[in-house]
Amino acid sequence: MSGHSKWATTKHKKAAIDAKRGKLFAKLIKNIEVAARTGGGDLAGNPTLFDAVQKAKKSSVPNDNIDRAVKRGSGLEAGGADYETIMYEGYGPNGVAVLIECLTDNRNRAATEVRVALTRNNGTLADPGSVSYLFSRKGQVIVSKEGGATEDSLMEATLEAGAEEITDLGEVYEIISEATDFVSVRSALQEAGIDYESAEATFMPSMKIELDVDGARKMLRLIDALEDSDDVQNVWANFDASDEVLEAAQA
Repeated sequence: MSGHSKWATTKHKKAAIDAKRGKLFAKLIKNIEVAARTGGGDLAGNPTLFDAVQKAKKSSVPNDNIDRAVKRGSGLEAGGADYETIMYEGYGPNGVAVLIECLTDNRNRAATEVRVALTRNNGTLADPGSVSYLFSRKGQVIVSKEGGATEDSLMEATLEAGAEEITDLGEVYEIISEATDFVSVRSALQEAGIDYESAEATFMPSMKIELDVDGARKMLRLIDALEDSDDVQNVWANFDASDEVLEAAQA
C-alpha cells in the first residue's frame, strides 16, 4: 500500500498529542464501558475489553477511571450510559471519502455535530453505503521500536497468526491483518514477549487520493472538527500526502 505510512504516522503522532491534551481520555473510557457492557467485565474472556483497557493504560488514563468504567459497563456500578455505535459516511475536500464512527447516547446530537463539522469544512454527509465500499475492515497492531522490536522479529512472531503486512512508520511498526485475526496477532506478540501500544479493528482504504498542501490543510481541519465532537470515536479517510505536504499543512 504505497504511501500509506505517511498519514498513518501523522495519525499516530496526532493521537499522542491528543492524549497529552486529555482529549482522548473520555473516548477511551467510553470504549471500555461499551466493551464491558457488550462482552462482560472479565478481561481474560473479553478481548475487546482487554484491548480497550490496554490502550487506555498506554495513554496514561488513571487506573481508578479504568476500573470504574469496567464496573459501570458490566453493571456493577450505577451511572453507565446506553451508548450505541453509528457509522456516518461523507466526503471531504477534493472528494476524499470519510468514514465517521460515533459512540453516542444521543443519536440526534451525534448526527447534528457530524453534519455541522462536515458542512463547515468543505465536506458533505453522504448516503449509507456510498463510501464504505472503498474501505475494508482490518486489524491493526502498533508496536513501538523502543522495546527493540525489528521488522524481522515481528514477522517471525506474527506471520503464522495472520499478519499480512508490517510497515515501518518511523517511531513504531504497524502490523495489518484481517479483522478476525488481530486478536491472535496480538496474542502471538505477547507470547513472543513483544510489547505493543495498541490493537484494534480499523478501516483501510482500497484507493487513495493524493493531496497538495491546501487540500491536506483542509482535510486535517475537517478531521480535527469531527474529532472535537465527544460522540465521534474514530475518523478514517482515503487521502494521502507526502511528508513535506503534511508538515507544511500542519505548520
